[in-house]
Amino acid sequence: MLTDYQTKVTDLLRDQDSRITTTQRDAVIADAVRESAITRLRPVFMTALVAAFGFVPMAISTGVGAEVQRPLATVVLGGILTSTALTLIVLPALYMTFGKRTISEE
Repeated sequence: MLTDYQTKVTDLLRDQDSRITTTQRDAVIADAVRESAITRLRPVFMTALVAAFGFVPMAISTGVGAEVQRPLATVVLGGILTSTALTLIVLPALYMTFGKRTISEE
C-alpha cells in the first residue's frame, strides 16, 4: 500500500516537472522542480493527511484486538508521514542536485 502510494506521488511530481519543462524550453530544471513541488504540495499533503487520519482510531484503540491493531496502525502512520515528507522535501532536492541543469543539456 505504501509503495503504491509513494509511486503515485512521485509520478505526479515528475509529470508536473515534465509539463513545465516542455512548455518552457529555456526553463531551468531547478525552477521546474521548485514550481512542481509547490503546485503539488496541497494535493499530496491532503491525501497523506486523510490516510493518516483514517488510521488514528486504530492507533488509539484499546478494545479487543488492539494488541494487533495498534502496532500495525503505528507503522502505517509512520510510513505515510515519512514517505510524504521524503517525497515533498528530499526527492525534489535530489532531483535538483543530480538532474540536468537546463533543458538544452538533454
